[in-house]
Amino acid sequence: MSIVKIVECPRDAWQGLPQRMPAEVKADYLRVLIAAGFRHIDAVSFVSPEAFPQMADSELVLDYLDPSDDVEIIGIVLNAQGAERAIKTSAVQTLAFPYSISPTYLKKSQHQTPEEALDALEAVGTAGYKAGLDVVAYISMAFGNPYGDDWDIEEVVSACDLLVDNGITQISLADTVGLATPKLISDVLSDVFAVHDTAEIGVHLHARPDTATAKVRAAYGVGCRRFDGAIGGFGGCPLAQDTLVGNIATGTLIAELKRLGAKMSPVSPLESLQAASAEIARKFGAKVQ
Repeated sequence: MSIVKIVECPRDAWQGLPQRMPAEVKADYLRVLIAAGFRHIDAVSFVSPEAFPQMADSELVLDYLDPSDDVEIIGIVLNAQGAERAIKTSAVQTLAFPYSISPTYLKKSQHQTPEEALDALEAVGTAGYKAGLDVVAYISMAFGNPYGDDWDIEEVVSACDLLVDNGITQISLADTVGLATPKLISDVLSDVFAVHDTAEIGVHLHARPDTATAKVRAAYGVGCRRFDGAIGGFGGCPLAQDTLVGNIATGTLIAELKRLGAKMSPVSPLESLQAASAEIARKFGAKVQ
């Protein structure tokens, strides 16, 4: 039985926080995650500080953290310049590039056309491989989009084809606005796995708390062995129409995978991390008037 990879995603949880979160606080939280047993962490991004001011101090966070080599720190980059920033930290092990089959989302989120995004991915991949780093590509809006852009399962498979042709061996399909039903998750993953049985295909799912377990179960049932989560279900996509739609809570994810008999690396009980995440949301989230 292959082991399930859990990717913890504090970066996704933090990037939209309106109140500045000090680098020391971020590093301390990441340190606690590592101490709890998490070894794959989507922790930082190297993008425009105007777009995501909360993540502008990623180099400083990693300098404070100084992670050991057995921890995979994942950093989001959009272009070669971001890749070079990540490489210079000597702490990032994997560059993460967000692609999308929705041209509207690509234009809104990173000011790229699909063709420009593929060119940027090629530059990121070249820089990463030269530096000995891994590269993972996220396919945003992999289960539909709210813009009316063309979507079907063949579009998803074709996007995976493009990424694999660019040398990508790790792909995460993102249910960006929480549109996917369990059946759709099963159908999309089944078709992707049928074509790409050598690439590591995972999911970054968003869901309401009451639908999270069914989505995890659907993905695991067709062979998915890479899942993203966030402690407490914190964060998500602001484009989701339902404010209850957020990241899959890591506790929910682990509990359901255990129930399904999945093999996972052990992590400590999450109560203290859940409390710390909730405190971060309280202190650095939107202030209630």
